[in-house]
Amino acid sequence: QVQVVESGGGLVQPGGSLRLSCAASGSSFSFNAMGWYRAAPGKQRELVAVITSGTSTNYADSVWGRFTISRDNAKNTVYLQMNRLNAEDTAVYYCKVLAKNHLGTTFQYWGQGTQVTVSS
Repeated sequence: QVQVVESGGGLVQPGGSLRLSCAASGSSFSFNAMGWYRAAPGKQRELVAVITSGTSTNYADSVWGRFTISRDNAKNTVYLQMNRLNAEDTAVYYCKVLAKNHLGTTFQYWGQGTQVTVSS
């Protein structure tokens, strides 16, 4: 079984920064793409940023240039550095991990979510 645990959310003023972390664990699994999604109140969950095991990245247009996704493969951890935050970034942020088992089957796992609130 795979566990995905996020941390780092909180309350920040407009223009401020936060760093989210997501650690994946699970014996007999290798971790492929890891990404961040968010769900704002009354809106559907949307992609924020994703990074492959080869460290290729992709970002939503709304966060390009402000957010940076990175990963530490030795720790199976993905990070999201969020700068110049604004009210539209307020949402629950979820981590998604694609994990491959010893049979070569890939599964997706979600974290429980962490709240990010941007407000003065």
